[in-house]
Amino acid sequence: MRAKLPDPSSIRTLLLDAGGVIVRPDFERVAASLGAHGVEADADVLRRAEPRVKKELDRPPGEGPQTDEERGFVYFDLLLRHAGITRSAGTDAALLELKAWHDEHCLWDEVPAGVGEALRGLRGAGVPVSVVSNSNGTVRRLMERLGFLGLFDVVIDSAVVGIEKPDPGIFRLALERTGTAAAEAIYAGDICNIDVVGARGAGIRPVLVDEGDLYPDADCPRVRSL
Repeated sequence: MRAKLPDPSSIRTLLLDAGGVIVRPDFERVAASLGAHGVEADADVLRRAEPRVKKELDRPPGEGPQTDEERGFVYFDLLLRHAGITRSAGTDAALLELKAWHDEHCLWDEVPAGVGEALRGLRGAGVPVSVVSNSNGTVRRLMERLGFLGLFDVVIDSAVVGIEKPDPGIFRLALERTGTAAAEAIYAGDICNIDVVGARGAGIRPVLVDEGDLYPDADCPRVRSL
């Protein structure tokens, strides 16, 4: 039986992941960078491949890459493979170029359809919303660049606070900064063993954003998008 979403009347704070929930990689930029290095790539093919890539990366703590930076390198290897692109000198040059841009600006700046409207609707309805993200120190600037910063009460970036999901400590910090009890919060993220496991470790109810409908047996509520 599919898990039900929590009763809205019991929620005082909605905590959101950034990558995979509010934003995703700018696949147009990825395809253009690959093309500039002689590698044929289609942004829509890359975009459609991403849910399967994240599912393959979704491993229990202790298995596979252990940090967000390590997962980033594996993520792009898998993305190329799932998109049918063979690694080459051209792909390596493009990925180095993209990493340099990401380190400065954040490559995860494509906003899926409906997300902006959903965030503004939540704010308009008086629902406190905050961000808890594994990132590289750019999330706050990114949200400001996208025009979303004013929609959030708190923005927590793992590189700034020094704690990464699935460590429950980053979620406890979010509860402290928002003044919310764990039982009064929910967290929406897109990777089970990082987001669901971490939120539960802090006593927060998780919701899995399963864009590709790849987790039919998930033991928590699922939604396809924010």
